[in-house]
Amino acid sequence: MIQHEQRAEYEQRVRHVRVAVIGSGFGGLGAAVRLRREGVTDFVVLERADSVGGTWRDNTYPGCACDVPSHLYSFSFAPNPEWPRSFSGQPHIRAYLERITDTFGLRPHLRFGSEVLAMRWDAERLLWEISTSKEDWTADVVVSATGPLSDPRIPDVPGLADFPGPVFHSARWDHDADLRGKRVAMVGTGASAAQIVPAIQPEAARLTLFQRTPPWVLPRFDRRITAGERWLHSKVPATGMLRRGTLWGVREMQVGLFTKWPERLGLMERVTAAHLRKSVKDPALRAKLLPDYRIGCKRILLSDDYYPALARPNVDVVASGLAEVRGSTLVAADGTETEADVIVFGTGFHTTDMPIADRVTGANGTTLAEEWRKDGMAALRGASAAGFPNFLFVIGPNTGLGNNSMILIIEAQLNYLADFLRQLDTIGGRAALDARPSAVRAWNRGIQRRMERTVWNTGCRSWYLDAQGRNTTVWPGSTAEFRKVTRRVDLAEYQLLRAPRARTKAGAADAAGAVR
Repeated sequence: MIQHEQRAEYEQRVRHVRVAVIGSGFGGLGAAVRLRREGVTDFVVLERADSVGGTWRDNTYPGCACDVPSHLYSFSFAPNPEWPRSFSGQPHIRAYLERITDTFGLRPHLRFGSEVLAMRWDAERLLWEISTSKEDWTADVVVSATGPLSDPRIPDVPGLADFPGPVFHSARWDHDADLRGKRVAMVGTGASAAQIVPAIQPEAARLTLFQRTPPWVLPRFDRRITAGERWLHSKVPATGMLRRGTLWGVREMQVGLFTKWPERLGLMERVTAAHLRKSVKDPALRAKLLPDYRIGCKRILLSDDYYPALARPNVDVVASGLAEVRGSTLVAADGTETEADVIVFGTGFHTTDMPIADRVTGANGTTLAEEWRKDGMAALRGASAAGFPNFLFVIGPNTGLGNNSMILIIEAQLNYLADFLRQLDTIGGRAALDARPSAVRAWNRGIQRRMERTVWNTGCRSWYLDAQGRNTTVWPGSTAEFRKVTRRVDLAEYQLLRAPRARTKAGAADAAGAVR
């Protein structure tokens, strides 16, 4: 990143902090709050956008809402008694994150418009050199909280560049595109599509859904939270805690079905099939929408209005993926042709190939992406990758959930971050902790061994799996177990790196060494 002759000039203009946090979504803001509560105030939050919120800032598509109950989708240290619905929408969640930012005094630490372009580990000084789109930094510790749902993935469809109308991803919604009276093509059937379709169906002249694989859809049972409930949670906080604990407990009881006994999920499939039969009377359409894989293998969707919207007269379901675009004609893989004025992609994100990994160069001179291309994404306890000292993830590899709130995982990883910093303080001096390759391999072997019997590895194609079919995204256990295994940093799983000692008269210098 920096030539030797430029070192002096670089060190004069660069700013140094104890901790640099990348991203200001739930993970980044949670890390910032935890740092302040630990007494660490020398930190910065680098955010490429112009406001906080992460995925809840970026996703502004019609109908955008959370599929985790509101009272479980908030920090335990900052409950929100004023959630308006049992499943809150994007504006309310984003407002919650703005409130967190103000309540905990995080704004002085925020640097907007500061996209991380490159990072390199300086083994001599034991710190990270960080280049952003605005200014350069160095940091003793870096926390990557970019999240797996931050960079949209649009498939490389032949002819797409020549489509005459608006084309955009659900996470980059074009609010200047007027859909009223237009022929709209929705590509993909993930969680975003299940919310977008009912929201835009009434105004589109024709809505065509390109469905490569039908999702399992459970009833959502969303409702307005009454003023009386909000008053009670505000005046008697213990009632909100009880509600949150109940929601958590119900979901924890489901973990065994997903991770150990997926063959017992038949009852849930029957409930979902009944939901489909009730909503869609046309047997031909029902046949298109009924999945042929085990429920839970792909993400389960929650919706009360997705199926009814698909049954409306102005909606067509093409049971095949989009294969080619010829002008305004969209051609599916099965040969079906559809005319469209607008194309909306709900095709997911870069989850198994995090873009930040291409920008991080570790102790061996290789990027994180290069290291992960060998055997897939892997990090010790979802937090530390070997060869990348003092670099921690919030929502790292194999920390995702299929049935509970990611906020629980985030808070567990914040516990790990806090103890990581405490360990460095106890060690003292210029020091760094680098995950031992053997520890990362052992952790990952255990994860992948457990993954073999989970529902996510029962044969379907999903965004949980990388190109080699490895599940590098989901945690194969309960949130309680994850909290337990990330409560403390085990120094035996790390190499301790010390800064080189001062040169002797003979001019020799000790290299950074590992304390075993």
